[in-house]
Amino acid sequence: MRAHGLASQAVEWTGARYADTPTVEDEIWIDARPERVWEIVAAVEEMPSMSNELRAVEWCDGATGPAVGARFVGYSKHDALGEWSTTSYVVECTAPETLAWAVTDPDDPSARWRFTLRPEGAGTRLSQWVQLGPGRSGLSFAIDAMPDKEQKIVFVRLREFEAGIRRTLAAVKERAEAAR
Repeated sequence: MRAHGLASQAVEWTGARYADTPTVEDEIWIDARPERVWEIVAAVEEMPSMSNELRAVEWCDGATGPAVGARFVGYSKHDALGEWSTTSYVVECTAPETLAWAVTDPDDPSARWRFTLRPEGAGTRLSQWVQLGPGRSGLSFAIDAMPDKEQKIVFVRLREFEAGIRRTLAAVKERAEAAR
């Protein structure tokens, strides 16, 4: 399915459990060079303006941008999950190709996120990917409270991530193409 330049693979009911470390990925073609797209993706502190959940980002330890080992705190809000903050660790940073971070613990993350940029024609193919778990997260508490609903809880969260990824990719595209 293609809509608004997004190549989408909608999350399908798979009966996945949290321990399966399920993933969601989507991509978009952007009429801008990878270096321009990278400027937007690497400005992690600007991501809240492209997200329904993420409210603010602060770099830690004097960092001002992504580099392997750099940390940032993200402040989020969700109607059903409340408000929380997490520390993320940049685990891969190769400009202008890949930016990835692990949430909470780089060795046992509650989630992993990644942007991948590939030159394509006169533009860039940008993908965003997320993996739940394997470390515990706020979602784990919901699953603990309702273990019989785990698969539905995971499915709903993956659908929310899918919608968030689509929104982020569309916003990056709009910003990168507006700068031409």
